[in-house]
Amino acid sequence: MSSPADLSPTIIESLYSDALELADEARCAFDLSGRLEETCADADLIRIALSCEALRTTTRMMHALAWLLNQRAFFAGELSEFQLRRYGRLPPAQPDGDPAQIALLPAELARLIERTGRFYARIERLDRAWRGRFAMNPAAIHRLRERLGQAVVGL
Repeated sequence: MSSPADLSPTIIESLYSDALELADEARCAFDLSGRLEETCADADLIRIALSCEALRTTTRMMHALAWLLNQRAFFAGELSEFQLRRYGRLPPAQPDGDPAQIALLPAELARLIERTGRFYARIERLDRAWRGRFAMNPAAIHRLRERLGQAVVGL
């Protein structure tokens, strides 16, 4: 079995463990956030910001966890490389939240949202590097054809 570029079972297990901890931290933070005492006039805006960021953050982490689970299944021999390439795609990142909305949230929550974004970006880089192994580079093929064509014409 060939291994994905720069990925190993150890790296995947470490990332999976980190993802579980981060997802659990996000779940707890957003669960507790419902108990925030909001007496300001912007309470509705804060609840909307909280709902949007909770959904965005948990979706981001669930996508990362699904990707990592597929990688684990590949290394365990439960998925072939073909199946992993076909079904193990990482969905595009969620758009960043509105900075004005995030500013309404407690600082700890804003930092957690940022940490999940950085974690997802890390997974995206790994996925891009792994998928890059399979990408065809037509520009190189075209340059080779041009050089061959010029060599034949020059004969």
